[in-house]
Amino acid sequence: MTMNKHAVLQLILEQLSVDLDIAQRAAQTAYETATHEENIAENKYDTLGLEASYLAAGQAKRVEEIKQALTLCQNLQLRAYDDQRGIEMGALVGLEDENGRQQWLFLAPDAAGLKVDVVGQPVTVITPRSPLGKGLLGKFEGDEVEILVAGARQFFAITEAK
Repeated sequence: MTMNKHAVLQLILEQLSVDLDIAQRAAQTAYETATHEENIAENKYDTLGLEASYLAAGQAKRVEEIKQALTLCQNLQLRAYDDQRGIEMGALVGLEDENGRQQWLFLAPDAAGLKVDVVGQPVTVITPRSPLGKGLLGKFEGDEVEILVAGARQFFAITEAK
């Protein structure tokens, strides 16, 4: 199966747009709950309004995080894999772990952990801020990457880079 990083990026942008819409609606609902007259505290033990305001603040922060991820990913310039430069931002990378398990990763400036499905194949977004993302930068097809996660060494072979 051939992976196309332009298609993967498009799926990431679509998913971020859906996530943003959901987060904006959740933030609006939380704000309305926090400011509703029925939620004004009647005594010092009545914390519903306070809890709702914390939720509203958290939802607003989530909206800003998704907006930032969306903007950074929209501005990502995809370049063809160059076997002189190696893996760089915007690369689509196939990895195999020590047990032969295959996975696809997309190296993006933000949206770490987001997963998109490409013809039944999951692709996970990682950033250079993660140990694996940092370890992949500048590597080439056929290289191995070693990372330390919670004190355990993990090895991955780069099977494909696009």
